[in-house]
Amino acid sequence: MAALSYSEAVSEALERLRPVGFEHGRSFVNHAPMAAEALAHMGYADEVPAWVERNLRSRSYHDVPERRWPIDPDDPGDWRAALGDFSRVADWTALFERELALGPWTGVLARWWPRLLPGMSAVLTHGVIRTAHAVRAVAAAPGDNRLQLGELAQGLGYWAARHSTHGIVADPDDAADREAAGPGAPSLPGDVTGPGDAAGPGGDPAGRDLGRAPDAGHDGGDGRDEVARDLDALVAEYAGIYATAAQHHPVPLIHAVTGPAAVRLVVGHLPPAQRRPSYLTARAVSRTMLDWFRTAPGPATPAPAAPPALSEVFARAVEIGDEHTIKLAEVAVRHEAFAPDPRHAAAAHLANRAIGRLSR
Repeated sequence: MAALSYSEAVSEALERLRPVGFEHGRSFVNHAPMAAEALAHMGYADEVPAWVERNLRSRSYHDVPERRWPIDPDDPGDWRAALGDFSRVADWTALFERELALGPWTGVLARWWPRLLPGMSAVLTHGVIRTAHAVRAVAAAPGDNRLQLGELAQGLGYWAARHSTHGIVADPDDAADREAAGPGAPSLPGDVTGPGDAAGPGGDPAGRDLGRAPDAGHDGGDGRDEVARDLDALVAEYAGIYATAAQHHPVPLIHAVTGPAAVRLVVGHLPPAQRRPSYLTARAVSRTMLDWFRTAPGPATPAPAAPPALSEVFARAVEIGDEHTIKLAEVAVRHEAFAPDPRHAAAAHLANRAIGRLSR
């Protein structure tokens, strides 16, 4: 049997997962589409079908909800009222399916990203993370991308249905930063209703070249613009925090790393005016999650020295099979290509050890 390509593996996984609900158990998130895409992106495409099958056997996923009534994207009163209402998740998904069928996906993303961005923290950033994995899959899909567009509709729909702005801790410096960022920068908590600008085509990788990523504007000589560099620094900062912070459980704080990494995946596809606000929101959300999940604040300490090579770290994450180890290790590899930093490997290695113990 010929080896699967990235897009073939993603398409097969999305076809298999299409009838699966958004959550399982006590409202735990369905990570399967995200982890399957990450595995394929990392060159493990042939292992995706078996991983998906194991995941489906080990999770009691909820049924896909029934649609209730359409949401009007041009009526702020209507779509605002549906934000954060999980009973409308099928209506939200249907809305995005319609919009993605009518125009370029980059335009839909540009229209809705600022509307959804203030609710990034909801369900531990999984709305934006699922959206980001879908964006990478859509951008890389050759020819028929209907399954990938369907997954983008699912990601945006889940984000909208679980949208929440509660509990975000704003730094005193944020006000000045947001003023400098311009009128597109949302307040936290708050809401942005602007329709966005048309977005041009992005530069996401068409394969599994780990060193390539969409540019987010003019760069400073290293292929990254200021927002991309700031997001990369934010990911490295919180990777270091994750690797050294005392935690009751190894999973929740992971999202202070993978959340901004998801924004980094998308930011190059956004209009320029939306990029700086995206970074500022990601920074506020990661800071808030640190307050939520670190057991005791303390001074920063150096990340543990000499973790294994990242290829070994990712291979171990695949062996463990947990969605969080796979996604964090993929982020570590991706961001090591963007901006090398030992904190990437330290965080993923720690997650492997801690989550691996829980999985025994």
